[in-house]
Amino acid sequence: MIGRLEGRVIEVDPGRIIVDVGGVGYLVSTTLRAVAELAGIERATLLIHTRVKDDGIELFGFPSKGELEAFDRLIAVAGVGPRIALAVLSSLAPDELASVVATGDLARLTMTPGVGKKTAQRILLELKGKLSVTRPEGGDLRGDAASALVNLGYRQNQAMKAVEDVLADNPADDVGEVLRLALQRLTR
Repeated sequence: MIGRLEGRVIEVDPGRIIVDVGGVGYLVSTTLRAVAELAGIERATLLIHTRVKDDGIELFGFPSKGELEAFDRLIAVAGVGPRIALAVLSSLAPDELASVVATGDLARLTMTPGVGKKTAQRILLELKGKLSVTRPEGGDLRGDAASALVNLGYRQNQAMKAVEDVLADNPADDVGEVLRLALQRLTR
C-alpha cells in the first residue's frame, strides 16, 4: 500500500495530478482545492489513500492529514464512494465539513455536485460526532498571514511557503510581524 508520495509535479489537471517519484509517474486523483494549491509548484508531498480494485489500483492524494482523514470518514459512509468524497472535499474544507455535519446543514451539503438529499442525509447521520474542527499547528497565525499575502496578489503556494519559512526561522506570535518578514522574503 502506498501511504505517501513526494516528487516532481509533472501534470496538473482538474481532479488529478501526475507526480514523478524516481522516474515513475503516479496518477493521483485529488480535490479541486488541492489542484489549485499544487498548480505551478515543482515538487509536492501528498498523503495517499490507496484503493485496490479488481481492474487496478487507484491513488487518492491529499496535501494535509485533515483532508485524508475526512476522505476516509466520507468513504466509510454507505453509498459514498471516492468520487463523491472528492467532490465534497472540493467544495468544503475539512473544517467546513465538520461544521456542516455538526450543525446538520443539509442545504450546504446538497450544493455539492453529485450529492443528493438522501446521500447528504446519510452523511450527516453517519458522521455526526465523528468529525472535529481542527486547526493546523500555529492556529490562525499561519492562515491569516498567508491569506493576507494572497490578497496582496501572491499565489497560495508562494504565500504558504513564505509564511512557513518565516515561522521556521523566527517563531512569532504576531501576524503583522510574520507578514512583514514574509513580504521581505517574497520581494527579494
